[in-house]
Amino acid sequence: MSLPLEGLSAIVTGAGRGLGRAEALELARLGAAIVVNDYGRPGRDGSGEASAAPAEGVVAEIRAAGGRAVAHLGDVADFETARGLVDLAVSEFGKLDVLVNNAGILRDRMVFSMSEEEWDSVIRVHLKGHFNTTHFAAVHWRGRAKAGESGVYGRIVNTSSEAFLAGSAGQPNYAAAKGGIVGLTTSTALALAKYGVTANAICPRARTRMTQDVFAGFAEPATEGELDPLSPEHVAPLVGYLASPAAGGVNGQLLVVHGGMVAIVDRPRVSAKFDTAKEAFTYEELDGLLTPHYASLPPGETFAAAEVLALKRG
Repeated sequence: MSLPLEGLSAIVTGAGRGLGRAEALELARLGAAIVVNDYGRPGRDGSGEASAAPAEGVVAEIRAAGGRAVAHLGDVADFETARGLVDLAVSEFGKLDVLVNNAGILRDRMVFSMSEEEWDSVIRVHLKGHFNTTHFAAVHWRGRAKAGESGVYGRIVNTSSEAFLAGSAGQPNYAAAKGGIVGLTTSTALALAKYGVTANAICPRARTRMTQDVFAGFAEPATEGELDPLSPEHVAPLVGYLASPAAGGVNGQLLVVHGGMVAIVDRPRVSAKFDTAKEAFTYEELDGLLTPHYASLPPGETFAAAEVLALKRG
């Protein structure tokens, strides 16, 4: 019996550690050949000896399990680096089939304390990084379709966050970037559907090196022998599914995943509509319509969906 991703190749960005590593290992387990991207460079261990880059360690894990993988060391927020990443997948494996955008950083601070660099760096790595790789993957798939290839296969899995949904007060840069990724995802889904490509976004909750401070006290780690409820291993199977042929009918969707739970987030709905009684609205008419409407809502209610933070298995 063949594996679901057998014969396919995939890129996973930010895959040297944490969530990206778990996703790369899962895609490889399902049969895909993997380009393991990470910004981390070779360094020195505690004894002063040379140590491999994290991405190379993940490649070694995949190969040891009988899979195919190659490392790519570079910053996907750099346009030309992203081009090289896609080119590497094509040169190594003949084509690209799956793109998992995971690379990211945190620079948490309240909006009144945030520096320009803290804003720019997070937007650059998350949002521009997602665009860069998506652009070159899309060029690859569109080019194959335009050349007459039938049955082009493409899957994009982007990484958003509950911070965008809930309006995380201490993460204006991160929430903005993750909201932008959802917009990028839905636009890409519509643009590439005719070429046989799907694009979806996930909002994972996982305890990683990047998020260890964010989730401190949020959920206690599991006891010995049990899987941490915030383990990346809870997220990776959904990425494997969205990358697979079985998910061909899933496109432009947003899913929350963590702790043995997957929740599908519905698109925004119009909750109220007001028409002017005249040719155009005046301030007075809007005051008469909108002020009582908002006064009738629960205190503190905004467009943010803070209730997603209460989602859990069971």
